[in-house]
Amino acid sequence: MIRRDALSEYARGSLWVLPTLSVLAALAAGSLLSLVSVGPRSPLAFQGTVGDARTLLIGIAGTMVTVIALLLGLTVVALQLSSTQYSPRLLRNFLRDRPNQMVLSAFVATFAYSAAGLYTVGISGGHDTASFPRLAVSGALVLLFVSLGLLVYFADHLVHSIQVDAIMHVVERSTLSVIRDGLFTGGQDAPETPAWAVPVMSPHSGYVQKVRPRQLLACAAEHGVCLRLRPRVGEHVVAGTTLAWIWHDSPRDPAPDWRVFSPILDAAVRVGFERTLEQDAALGIRQLVDVACKALSPAVNDPYTAVQAVDHLSVIFCALARRPLGNHVLRGDHGAAVIVPGRRFTDYLAVMCGLIRRYGAREPTVAHALLRLLGNCAAVAGDDPDRCAAIEEQARIILADAEREVAQPADLALVHAGVESVRQTVAENRLESRQAADGADESDDRYQSSSS
Repeated sequence: MIRRDALSEYARGSLWVLPTLSVLAALAAGSLLSLVSVGPRSPLAFQGTVGDARTLLIGIAGTMVTVIALLLGLTVVALQLSSTQYSPRLLRNFLRDRPNQMVLSAFVATFAYSAAGLYTVGISGGHDTASFPRLAVSGALVLLFVSLGLLVYFADHLVHSIQVDAIMHVVERSTLSVIRDGLFTGGQDAPETPAWAVPVMSPHSGYVQKVRPRQLLACAAEHGVCLRLRPRVGEHVVAGTTLAWIWHDSPRDPAPDWRVFSPILDAAVRVGFERTLEQDAALGIRQLVDVACKALSPAVNDPYTAVQAVDHLSVIFCALARRPLGNHVLRGDHGAAVIVPGRRFTDYLAVMCGLIRRYGAREPTVAHALLRLLGNCAAVAGDDPDRCAAIEEQARIILADAEREVAQPADLALVHAGVESVRQTVAENRLESRQAADGADESDDRYQSSSS
C-alpha cells in the first residue's frame, strides 16, 4: 500500500504521466473513429479530398509541435521565476499544477492523433486510395479548435499562477488541507523510550514522507511491544541510523528481534528523496517562510511581500492553534503502542517567527505583521497555558529585536501597540479561564450543600 501511495504521489507531480495517457487515449479514439464509415454528405464528415485531408493533418501536426515547444518554454520560465524570486521549494507546486498538465496533454494528444492519421488517410495496403475515414479527420479539426482554446486559457492561467498572491494562496490551501485531513492528532501522553529499547536501523536515506501507524500497530500488537519512531514526518534520516525503537514493558522479557520489524517499518514508513505535503504541514509553512525571507533579503528588499506571507501564515497558524498537536499515540492489545513523534504548536511558532523576525527586525511593518499573527493565534488558542506562554514569549522577543534595530522611536509605535494587543488578548483568555474555573467550583459547592 505504501508503494502505491508513493507511485500516486510521483505521478501527481510528473509532467509526463498524464500526457502519455492522453496519447494512448488519442490513438484509441482515432482507431475507433477510423472504423466508422460516413459519406461525404454527412454534416459530421470532412468535406475535402484525400489530398486536402493529408495536408490538414500535416499542418495540425506541425502546428502542435511549435505550440508544445512554446508551452514548455513558458513553463520553464515560470519555474525559474518561482525558484529564484520566491523559493526553490515552490517548484513542486508548479509541477503538480493540474491545469498545466491537462493543457500539455491536450496538445500532445492532438499531435499524436494527427500524426497517426497520416498512416490511414489516402493509403491502404501500400497503395493510394480515394476513400479515407472522414469522421476521424473531422476529429482532428475538433482537437485543433480545442487546443486553440486551451492555448488562450494556458496563457491566462500562467500569468495568474506566477503572481505572488496566487502562489501563496495555493500553499495556504494545500497546507490547510493537510492540517484538516493529513495531520496526526497529537497531545497524548507518550511512554518514554526505556534504556532496554532495541533500535531498528533505517535501510534508506531521505526524508520521512508518510507514516501508516495502524499498520505498525498491528505488528506491535502481534508481538506485544511498544514502537516509537525517532524522526518526525518531514525530517531527514540517514541509512544505518536509528529509525525506531521497540521494547517490551519489562526489561526481564526477551529483547524483541529487530529483524522482524525492519521489513514492516520499510513498508509502513515511506522515506523519499524530498519532502511532500501529504502529512507534513511544516513544509507548507517553510515555503511561505522562504517567500518572506527572500523578500526581506537585501537583493530583493520587498517587505510588503513578506507581510503578505505572514498574513497567509496567520491563517495556517490559527488552524494549528485549534488542534491538539504533539506526539501521536495509538494503543493496542497486550500493552502494545505506536508513538509517532510530532511537532508542538510552540515548535511551529518558534521556527516561523524566528526566521522572519531575524530577517525583518529592521522593518517595523514586518514586526507588526508578526504580532498581528500572534494576536490572532491568541484569540483562537483559548486558555492553553503552554501556547499562551509561547505567544507571549515570541511577542517579547519581537519587541526586543525591533527596539534594538530600529533607530527612530516613532517607528516603534505600531510594534508597541501590537505587543500590548497580544498581551491583552492573552490576559483576557486567562481571566475567562479563571472565571470558568471559579464558576465550576461554586457549582460543586452548591451541589455538595444541597446534597448534605
